[in-house]
Amino acid sequence: MNDKIKINLQMAGFTFPLTINREEEEMVRSAAKQVESRLNAYAQHFPQLQKVQLITMVAYQFALETLKANKRNDTTPFVEKVETLNQVLDSYFQQMEQED
Repeated sequence: MNDKIKINLQMAGFTFPLTINREEEEMVRSAAKQVESRLNAYAQHFPQLQKVQLITMVAYQFALETLKANKRNDTTPFVEKVETLNQVLDSYFQQMEQED
């Protein structure tokens, strides 16, 4: 079921009205809390920076984490290696059959 609800998220001093799937509410609110938490941490460490600079740093941090996670989950090199090994084994077994 696609049960939609309306919520208001507060981040960086702004309120964002959103319509989301009910089952995603916890995740959406958790994401907003992470943004707010990181924004506050950067604000404490870099009090001289403007809010837009802090928000940019938070966005960069999340983007970097996403790229690293995607790279970790990229199985292409492993799949290619397994395919190569399969070809080597197939060739070996074919050669063994021909020798028998």
